[in-house]
Amino acid sequence: MATHASAIKRHKQSEKRNLRNKAVKAAIKTATRNLRGALANGKKEEAGVLLKTAVSLLDKAVTRGVLHRNNASRRVSRLTSAVISITSK
Repeated sequence: MATHASAIKRHKQSEKRNLRNKAVKAAIKTATRNLRGALANGKKEEAGVLLKTAVSLLDKAVTRGVLHRNNASRRVSRLTSAVISITSK
């Protein structure tokens, strides 16, 4: 464990940041899971709304520094492709 004041402060900050990042990632996973479920059940309208939510969460995660922009872009691309493939059927 850290012994001097600045190291203690940095440790506290990293713990807070870790919890915040975990919450953001959990929200993204939930939104993605809900979208994939809607796609599996063939709910086109619901999938469109859920895609918008998931993309918004991913973009916010990039802004907050939780995810790298290319990581979020890749995820958005894959989700969008999945929605487009089901709506074109």
